Amino acid sequence: MDSSEHGPSVSSTGVASGGNLPPGLTEEEAEEMQVELTKVDDEIQTLRQVLVAKERHAAELKRRLGISPISEIKQNLTKGWHEVQCSNAYLTASATLEEIGRSDAYKRTQETLSQAGQMTSVAFSSMGSAIRNQFGEMRNSPSFKTFEDKVENMKYQVMGQSNEESDRSHTSNNAPF
Repeated sequence: MDSSEHGPSVSSTGVASGGNLPPGLTEEEAEEMQVELTKVDDEIQTLRQVLVAKERHAAELKRRLGISPISEIKQNLTKGWHEVQCSNAYLTASATLEEIGRSDAYKRTQETLSQAGQMTSVAFSSMGSAIRNQFGEMRNSPSFKTFEDKVENMKYQVMGQSNEESDRSHTSNNAPF
C-alpha cells in the first residue's frame, strides 16, 4: 500500500501538497499562512494561560479580602436593581402607577372592592352558620332517626351481628353536627 492511498501528504507546516491548494494560492503563500496560523495559535494558548493565572490571582485577592461568592452575588443584584430603578422604563411606569393611585376612579374602585369583600365575608359566614343549624335540626328530626335506624339495620344484616357490640360503641351520639 503506497502513501498516496492515505490522501494528500501534509508538509511539516501542515500545508497540503500534491496540488490540493485552494484556488489562487501558491504553495509559498500557503506555507506563510500556516506559519502565521501557528503563531496565532501559540499566542492564543499563551493568553489562555495568562487569563487562568490572573483569575487565580483575583480569586486569592478576593479570599484574602473576605469577599465570598455570595457577597458578590448580593452586590451584583443590588447593582442590577439600582440600574433597573434608574431606567427610563421603570421611572415612566412608576410615575404612571402613582398617577393612577391618586385618581378618583382608582380610589372609588378600591373602596367598592373593599366593601364587596367585607359583604362577601359576612354572607359566607352567615351561610355557614345556617347550613350548620339546618344539619343539626335535620339530624334530630324523627325522619332522619328512622332513616338512620334503617341504615344501621341494613348494615347489621350485611356485616353480620358478630360486630354488633363494637359497632354500637362507635355509633353513639357523637355526631359532628
